[in-house]
Amino acid sequence: MIDPRTPILVGGGQITDTTGEPSSGRSRVAFAAEAARLALTDARPSIGGDALGRQIDALAVMEFFSDISPRFASPFGRSSNPPRSVANRLDARPRQLLYSHSGGNMPQYLVNRFAEEIARGETQLALVCGAELLRTTQNARKAGLTIDWNEDAGAEPERVGDKRFGFSEEEARHGLRAAIHFYPLLENAIRRGLERDVPAHMKAMGRLFERLAAVAKDNPLATRRQGYSADRLATISDDNRWICFPYPRLMNANAIIDQAAAVLMTSVEKAREWGIPQDRWVFLHGCADGTDTWFVSERDRLDASPAIRACARLALDMAGKRASDIAAFDLYSCFPSAVEVAMKEIGLVENDPRPISITGGLPFFGGPGNNYVTHAIAEMMKVVRARPGSLGMVTANGNYLTKHSAGLYSTEPVAGPWRRQEPKILQAELDSRPRQSVSAAPTGMGTIETYCVAYGKAAPERAYIFGRHDGSGQRFVAMADGDPSLLADMVTREQLGRKVNVSQREGRNVFQPV
Repeated sequence: MIDPRTPILVGGGQITDTTGEPSSGRSRVAFAAEAARLALTDARPSIGGDALGRQIDALAVMEFFSDISPRFASPFGRSSNPPRSVANRLDARPRQLLYSHSGGNMPQYLVNRFAEEIARGETQLALVCGAELLRTTQNARKAGLTIDWNEDAGAEPERVGDKRFGFSEEEARHGLRAAIHFYPLLENAIRRGLERDVPAHMKAMGRLFERLAAVAKDNPLATRRQGYSADRLATISDDNRWICFPYPRLMNANAIIDQAAAVLMTSVEKAREWGIPQDRWVFLHGCADGTDTWFVSERDRLDASPAIRACARLALDMAGKRASDIAAFDLYSCFPSAVEVAMKEIGLVENDPRPISITGGLPFFGGPGNNYVTHAIAEMMKVVRARPGSLGMVTANGNYLTKHSAGLYSTEPVAGPWRRQEPKILQAELDSRPRQSVSAAPTGMGTIETYCVAYGKAAPERAYIFGRHDGSGQRFVAMADGDPSLLADMVTREQLGRKVNVSQREGRNVFQPV
């Protein structure tokens, strides 16, 4: 007997468009609704999903890139209420209309949240969806097209998630605000912990992402299907230039894509009532959410994630399973450091034969903003349906290896009532961990803990370091720019452990290697 209130995932839908022409008719909300219709049909393939869509009482849309970053702002307008715009297209009238704050963790976070609501009898049919149209936006801009995505859908939606910026004031005053800088800093800290030189580590990153590229090659929904080799990924070339050392272009998430995805959740009781076949049911056996020390520069260790370790442990404990029981993983893969840290914290060795991505990952499948993990969950539903009784894990990551969620999926029914631990318990454990104090005005000698070098189109433009002050032992943030010889030296010579002289200039800490 299965508890009738057990939450289950019953439908998944995904779209990747690499050729479509820009139009006013396919806005971001319209694209998300297309994926939602696929999820509804997936739940009841022989009947169709139109009638089922009218039963949706909770609908969440992942925040669009164009609403987050000036870099991705769209000149073509927006919906005033994205979840209502999607609901209107499905003829649904949900009591909950949620628009997430930024974070790649949010799809799994919302699956975890809706599972709780379903188990308590508060929600009967929940939809998690999102879409990105940055390829279309870029093409329309280049062509000088006039398209209109403005839509007044009524009142503002309820926001969900953590809206705090991921960077501190100290980091921001040095220009550290972007993922393309923070993750390379983490990468060199990982390399330091492994005691590798740059060439050996580049090869290791190439081998790691070669695994993802091979999955993408066989995935018709992937945007880069060339099946890049490890050598190709680790070699700098005209079409694989440095973005921010130590990452070339093909080791970065590919955001300029058109992708949409949706997943549909309900209870066992409602699935039976609505005629959703049991072969569509996927059970959430375990889940967890937690955040690491919020600001990267304050983390005790830069090559670790206590939150990933704890989320994996808690999800596995909830399911009564071990990591060795998992048949397939989809580890959040915006950059190599995200995968490397997740593997270490979960207990996976480099040559573990199990899939670490089932899509091809954000560089090769595609990096549709906050919505990638919706694709991962929809794909994991297909994976475990194809192997009934197998167990799959999806991990999700927001900001700079900061916000984490995990989910364990299987067609095997959950035993007994579905219950999860109150998330505040885990977060209190994580918040009790030590953190580093960061000196705002260090002077004198220090030692480089980690570093990265940000590139323009053709040459390095700025270097960032986290260092340790020789006198106080405090960590500090510093930068260097305007010195081509220094920047060139930083990508050709080992910098980890190098001595620097740090001082202040124009309101920032600057360093000079000695």
